[in-house]
Amino acid sequence: MSKKVFIFLIIFIFVAGFAIFLLFFQTDNNKTNESISQPSEETAEETTEQETIEEEEEESLSQNVRNAVREALSFFQKDTHITAIGDSLTQGVGDETGNGGYIGILDERLDEQDIDVTFDNFGKRGNRTDHLLKRLEENPEINESLAKADMVLITIGANDIMQIMKDNFMNLTEEPFIEGRGPYGERLSQILDHIISVQPEAEIYLLGFFNPFEKYFGDIEALNQILTRWNNESLQVTNQYEQVHYIPMQDIYQYETTENVFSDDNFHPNHKGYQLMAERVITYLENDLEEAQN
Repeated sequence: MSKKVFIFLIIFIFVAGFAIFLLFFQTDNNKTNESISQPSEETAEETTEQETIEEEEEESLSQNVRNAVREALSFFQKDTHITAIGDSLTQGVGDETGNGGYIGILDERLDEQDIDVTFDNFGKRGNRTDHLLKRLEENPEINESLAKADMVLITIGANDIMQIMKDNFMNLTEEPFIEGRGPYGERLSQILDHIISVQPEAEIYLLGFFNPFEKYFGDIEALNQILTRWNNESLQVTNQYEQVHYIPMQDIYQYETTENVFSDDNFHPNHKGYQLMAERVITYLENDLEEAQN
């Protein structure tokens, strides 16, 4: 059970118990008043005025209790809010159905299960970690969504790797990928720190890298090793935070041989590829979704 749910559960139990106490107290008080003899003429006016004040105080207290109970109940009935940030994989580039990639599929699957979820999608094609960090620092719309988020989904880092490939295309060795891995991890930490500063109660999920060249260059061991090391960097960063979770993706298409999972650009997933991503993500979200809905 998350800290937020635990706190509100305690509040709800306290308020409900207090309301029941007041109900019994008021009933007992009424019975006591019925057994008291009528006041003398000299004190009748004073007694009436005191009773009026007490009735007003009781009515005000009862209204406050009702408001507190209503507020506690509304927490348990609210939708789960998920904010998705990152690159083209969050945006859903390559999904030929126009359904929004794995985020759109998640939305559909959860709706089929009668799970009330609201998604905000801030994926942007081409974003690297430095781009996303800048957007988080400058875009109030993203931060407003994060402030309401119960969960945050992130895809980021693939364009950091692609930038190294582009910068070193004529002399491609493992060295620049090794040098770039540490700075990538530092920027990823800054992204997570920012999210937590905006919403410290949110559960955060970082999706790992898969090999977009698996179909044509899956036998190039050096590329697989680079992705493995960068995935390990991501895992090490997420392990530093209690509420941040890592979802592995490197193996997601390795055993898919019967159906094409990539779009026409041979880089982004198609709808089938995003379905596999969504299925993997749901298995990691299930426990937190259950807690958020109860």
